[in-house]
Amino acid sequence: MAVTVIAIDGPSGSGKGTIARRVAGALGFHLLDSGALYRLTAISALKQNVAFDDVAGLAAVARDLDVEFDSNDAGGERILLAGVDVTRDVRKESTGALASKVAVIPEVRAALIDRQRAFQRPPGLVADGRDMGTQVFPSAALKIFLTASAEERARRRHKQLKDKGMDVSLAALSRDIEVRDQRDSERSVAPLKPAEDARILDSSGRSIESVTQTVLDWVAEL
Repeated sequence: MAVTVIAIDGPSGSGKGTIARRVAGALGFHLLDSGALYRLTAISALKQNVAFDDVAGLAAVARDLDVEFDSNDAGGERILLAGVDVTRDVRKESTGALASKVAVIPEVRAALIDRQRAFQRPPGLVADGRDMGTQVFPSAALKIFLTASAEERARRRHKQLKDKGMDVSLAALSRDIEVRDQRDSERSVAPLKPAEDARILDSSGRSIESVTQTVLDWVAEL
């Protein structure tokens, strides 16, 4: 029996991670945060002094990642890399910028794709990323492309990081999102774009609860 996969793709700051966690929790499904794997590859490369133009070295880092996704005592996100809690480092804007550069390397993507597909197990999977519906799970039962205006995405990201105690500039975040959007959409390998059969969901001006419910309503139609 095929395992149901719900693929949620979208640009940085669209809220796909939050929505994916809410939907997975509501359905009792497994969760794949594919973007975290690229961020972890970037962090691990820095720790191992692997240059970001060393394609073979980066692919080896991706292949050998020792990663564990867990929850903290409050039920929040906890990510371990080789047994060390790197949750805060994973979510830094600087890490995201490096991850975007790593993600354009075909050898790195190839090294990670089998690992991502291994998350597909009963009772189901909610996979969030940039190419879940187009590349990793092209046969997903439901494909969603979640978006929002660049201005709103920057504001959300600013609030999220400030709430975590990080000192960030809204203007710098806006510039970073614009640059990352362009790089992700123009890359030659798995560019950021909706799958042909994806449902487009604009979360601008909508609450987390409202967007989550829309996704759950679509799941109920399967």
